[in-house]
Amino acid sequence: MMNENIFNQINDSAKILGIDLYTAALPQFAYEQNMSEESISVLAETLEHLATLKNQSVVDTLLRLSRLPQKNPKSFENFDFSRIHGKNVDHLKNLPALTAIYAHKNLAFIGPHGVGKTHLAMAYGRACCQRKMKAYFLKASELNERFTNARKYDRTGSMIDFLVKPSCLIIDEIGRCTFDKENTRLFFDLIDRRYSKEGSNCMIFTSNMQPDTWSEYFAEGSSLLCSLDRIFDDASVFIIKGDSYRGKNLETFKLQAGNPPLQVNL
Repeated sequence: MMNENIFNQINDSAKILGIDLYTAALPQFAYEQNMSEESISVLAETLEHLATLKNQSVVDTLLRLSRLPQKNPKSFENFDFSRIHGKNVDHLKNLPALTAIYAHKNLAFIGPHGVGKTHLAMAYGRACCQRKMKAYFLKASELNERFTNARKYDRTGSMIDFLVKPSCLIIDEIGRCTFDKENTRLFFDLIDRRYSKEGSNCMIFTSNMQPDTWSEYFAEGSSLLCSLDRIFDDASVFIIKGDSYRGKNLETFKLQAGNPPLQVNL
């Protein structure tokens, strides 16, 4: 009797490949054709290989469209968790499980330059892509500029629609630019739309500033307060203190400049 697991494996691979296989029909066909278990296994391995290639193609496309760096990518695997200490460090180390996006919980990484905030945000987005969920990365200054351009060309609706679609939206470096009143209102529209978004989703923010000081960078106070209410209604905020990672491979060479040595002509 044929191993039922082989047919389940074939059926799973067929679903990934978009092949509509009637589960009960394949064993019947194999029986009628007197196919050996070896032949069935070869078919299962072939479809599994093709399914793996398709999965990788999907992941590669999601990563390319995410605006996350493809050269020297930031991932959880190359983040130095050993440098992070504290009684809540396990919450940070458990980020790769992606429970936040499945629980619709936003994330914020707050701290000084160089402690790994952007690395962690990018790593989370990359892990989402690897699980075939859309992620999109942009800096707060880029978002501000997009709002301005969208207003100029009357495209605010389509621009916000675009930013609502990704399962994981990463906004990096809040506090590096100031949003005027209209852009602050658009920021609220974006946050409000994502707050009501169904399915697995989250927003990720990084900043050098505590959220209670973000009002310095948004010109319309009531819209910002409503935005913050929705962002942090259900969120995990990681406040990271410490010295910068940057410059750990810095080499310093001390040299001296002066007059050239005297040349003696013989």
